[in-house]
Amino acid sequence: MRREGQRLSMEADFPAASIMPCPNNPQQLSSEQSPSLAKRVRFAASPEHENIGHQLKLLPMNDQIRELQTIIRDKTTSRGDFVFCADRLIRLVVEEGLNQLPYTECTVTTPTGYKYDGVKFEKGNCGVSIMRSGEAMEQGLRDCCRSIRIGKILIQSDEDTQKAKVYYAKFPPDIYRRKVLLMYPILSTGNTVIEAVKVLIEHGVQPNHIILLSLFSTPHGAKSIIEEFPDITILATEVHPIAPTHFGQKYFGTD
Repeated sequence: MRREGQRLSMEADFPAASIMPCPNNPQQLSSEQSPSLAKRVRFAASPEHENIGHQLKLLPMNDQIRELQTIIRDKTTSRGDFVFCADRLIRLVVEEGLNQLPYTECTVTTPTGYKYDGVKFEKGNCGVSIMRSGEAMEQGLRDCCRSIRIGKILIQSDEDTQKAKVYYAKFPPDIYRRKVLLMYPILSTGNTVIEAVKVLIEHGVQPNHIILLSLFSTPHGAKSIIEEFPDITILATEVHPIAPTHFGQKYFGTD
């Protein structure tokens, strides 16, 4: 009887109807569904993501990532909290980006003398940040790969034509041999990234060797990039019609 009373008390405190339905799922959760089921399906892949193509990969959604996204989008967030949460989200994206790189199997000997079958990543990778907001992701990459080489591209919109124009580019001399982790946190129109990829191709990089690391993307931005370069891989945490375009200004304190 006591356990039954406790169960009824918990149900009163957390009624099933109070569970947040999936914002990306057209089917609303009924009040008879369990809270555990509601949480499991709450952040299903959005229809926009499904229509873009398999080249776009989203991090598996969980409440931790959702909170980081919320804090970054909140206009009342202080710059200190913004940078802290942005760095956490960047680290998650970088880790998953590294997971997309090729590896080879290997066997090592443990301190106790046993053989362990594992893997090691192949050499020949580098990062390229699109200035300036892309530079916010450089430290996250260095935290995971201490000796990785990082190039830079500066692209700005022409005041007369409003088209993206390349002003500066510096890469490792052998970049044409490397897998490239291209870093740009916000994909709005996709024009800046398209110009950056063109520069990489001019330097001999194959599109299928480029992994674009981003935090937020609009459906239009991701689709424009993939239509231009079908072999590129895009990794992000969210596809949403409204991108937090204030990211660079807030991160670097120029807002």
